[in-house]
Amino acid sequence: MINEVINIEFNERQKKIVDIVKEFQPITSEHIANKLNVSRSTLRSDLSILTMSGILEARPKVGYFYTEESDETMIYKKIEKIKVGDVKSLPVVVDEKVTVYDAIVTMFLEDIGSLYIVSEGYLAGVVSRKDLLKTAIGGNDIKSIPLSIIMTRMPNIIMTYTQENVFEAAKKIIIHQIDSLPVVEKHVKDGQEKYKVLGRLSKSNITKLFVEMVKEK
Repeated sequence: MINEVINIEFNERQKKIVDIVKEFQPITSEHIANKLNVSRSTLRSDLSILTMSGILEARPKVGYFYTEESDETMIYKKIEKIKVGDVKSLPVVVDEKVTVYDAIVTMFLEDIGSLYIVSEGYLAGVVSRKDLLKTAIGGNDIKSIPLSIIMTRMPNIIMTYTQENVFEAAKKIIIHQIDSLPVVEKHVKDGQEKYKVLGRLSKSNITKLFVEMVKEK
């Protein structure tokens, strides 16, 4: 990583130059010299070393830029620009009146880990594989029990939005130990906040994103 290279290879003045360029880029050699209270000629060799090593880039009539970044930094900068809406997949949505049995069949056919439950078109709850399994092995009549009985209800549902950063959404999945997040859009109806389901962000979406990013690297 760059910090390790700087600590070993560069002298104190060169390290200060790198810090100045990082903070004020693009910056001319004249301005760098002023900040260090030295002459431009004094910096000439330092700037040459930093430029040849690839740490800095000199652009005529513009100034110096910091260019050397770790792989981790570059990946994070890419992730910062990616929104949930860019990677979300289609949601699997069922009505709250659907039975546990039908929900199990739907989950099996769609090969997903959770279902989003709606009431009058808006998000009302979420049910996971674990929820369905608990109900099924409990000796209940799963063909008569509606999902509204066993689902996790609002406002206890962890959600995300199309414009949320995908990194922040991924942290929600990890912190709350859930399979996916419903991607929603907020509406106000009769003075109450309601949420329309637009998509889903799952662990699979995030894994696919990272694989694609590594391929591009």
